[in-house]
Amino acid sequence: MLYYLFDLLQETNFPGARLMTYITFRSVVAMVLSLFIATVIGRKIIDRLHRMQFDEIVRNLGLENEEAKAKTPTMGGIIIIISILVPCLLVGDLTNIYMLLLIVSTIWLGAIGFLDDYLKIKHRNKDGLKGKFKIVGQVGLGLIVGLTMWLSPDIKIRENHEVVSTNNIEEVSITYEGPDIKSNQTTIPFVKEHNFEYSDLTSWMGEYGDEAGWILFIIVTIFLITATSNGANLMDGIDGLTTGCSAVMGVALAAMAYLGGNVIYSSYLNIMYIPDSAEMVVYMMAFIGVLVGFLWYNTFPAQVFMGDTGSLTLGGIIAVFAILIHKEILLPLLCLLFYLEDLSVVLQSGYYKYTRKKTGTPVRIFKMAPLHHHFQAKGQNVQSLIKKPVDPIPESKLTVRFWIIAIILAALTFVSLKIR
Repeated sequence: MLYYLFDLLQETNFPGARLMTYITFRSVVAMVLSLFIATVIGRKIIDRLHRMQFDEIVRNLGLENEEAKAKTPTMGGIIIIISILVPCLLVGDLTNIYMLLLIVSTIWLGAIGFLDDYLKIKHRNKDGLKGKFKIVGQVGLGLIVGLTMWLSPDIKIRENHEVVSTNNIEEVSITYEGPDIKSNQTTIPFVKEHNFEYSDLTSWMGEYGDEAGWILFIIVTIFLITATSNGANLMDGIDGLTTGCSAVMGVALAAMAYLGGNVIYSSYLNIMYIPDSAEMVVYMMAFIGVLVGFLWYNTFPAQVFMGDTGSLTLGGIIAVFAILIHKEILLPLLCLLFYLEDLSVVLQSGYYKYTRKKTGTPVRIFKMAPLHHHFQAKGQNVQSLIKKPVDPIPESKLTVRFWIIAIILAALTFVSLKIR
C-alpha cells in the first residue's frame, strides 16, 4: 500500500518519494517491519495463545525438557505469517507475479498448518490433520506454482551464453541472446554449462516434447514443495532449530534472487537473468526479519512454538522461492538437513516394519526418528543399528550445531553459482 502511495507522491516531487523505487530500500523496510511485528506484536499474540490454553501436546519420549514444553504455547506460526504478509502488503509491488505467488503460498500453507494445529489442540492429541489431506494441500500448491510458471506471460527468463575469444589472451564474456523467453530452464550446481532444460529430457516426444517438459517440471515442483515443507515440519522438535536453519536458507535465497534479478550481476556469475524477480528480495527480507524476531521467543527455553502453522509454511516458502528463481535443483544441497529428516523417518519406519515381519523382532536404524531426536536419545539398551552418540547431546548445543551445518550448506550452495 505504501509502495503505491509513494508512487503517487513522486508526481508532486515529495521529498524521499523515490526511495520506494529501490529494491534495497524496500527490502530493508520490510525486514525492519517484520522484525518489529514479530517481537512487539508477537509478544501480545503469545500471551493471547497462553490465555486460550493453546499449549503444545507432548508425547512422553524420554527426552530432555519434555515436561517443560507441555505448558508452552503453540501455533506461533501465526506470528510468522502476519509478520511476513503485513510488510509485503505495505512495501511490496502487488502487481508482480512473483510476489503474488509467494503471498498465495504463505496463506495456503499457513491455512493447512493452522487446521492441523487446531485439530490437535481441540482433541488434545498429536493426530491433527490426516497426512493424506496435508499431501493433497501441498500437491495443490505445487500445481498452482507449476502451472502459473508455465502459463503466465509475466514469468520469463533471458538465456545466458558464454562467448570465448582467443586473441593471445583468452577472454570470456557473457551475452544474453534474443528477447525474454518462456523456459523451464534451471541451474545445476558445480557444472560449467549449468543451464538445464526439462524439455531436453522429453525431446524424444517430438512436437509434444515442450509440453511434456513442463509437465515434468510441475511434477518436480510438487515433489520439492511437499518434501521441503514436510522436512521443516519434522525438524520442528527442538527450540529454535527450524527457525534458525530456515533463516540461514533465507539469506542464501535472498542473495541469489538479488543477483539473478540484476542483469549486471547475473552476467558476472554467468547465470540466467530473470526479469522482475528482484521483487522477491523484498519478500525474503521480511521472511528473514520475522525469523530473527521469532527467535527472540523461540530459542531455548522456548516461550512459544511455531507449530505446523509455522513449520509447514517455512519449508514450503523456501521451496517455492527456489523454484521461482529457477534454482530448485540447488534445494537438495541447501535444504539437506530438511531432507535428511524426511529420509530418517522413511528409513526408520520401513526397516522397523521389515524386521518385524522378517524376524518377529523389530529393529530400528536410529535410536529415534526424526534425525535430530536420534542425537537427543540415550544409546544404552536401544534396539537400533546406530547407537552413537551413546550420551545424548544437550538440546541447546544440538541446535547450534545444526545451525552451523546449515550455514556451511548455504555457503556451498551460494558459491556453486561461481565455482564450476
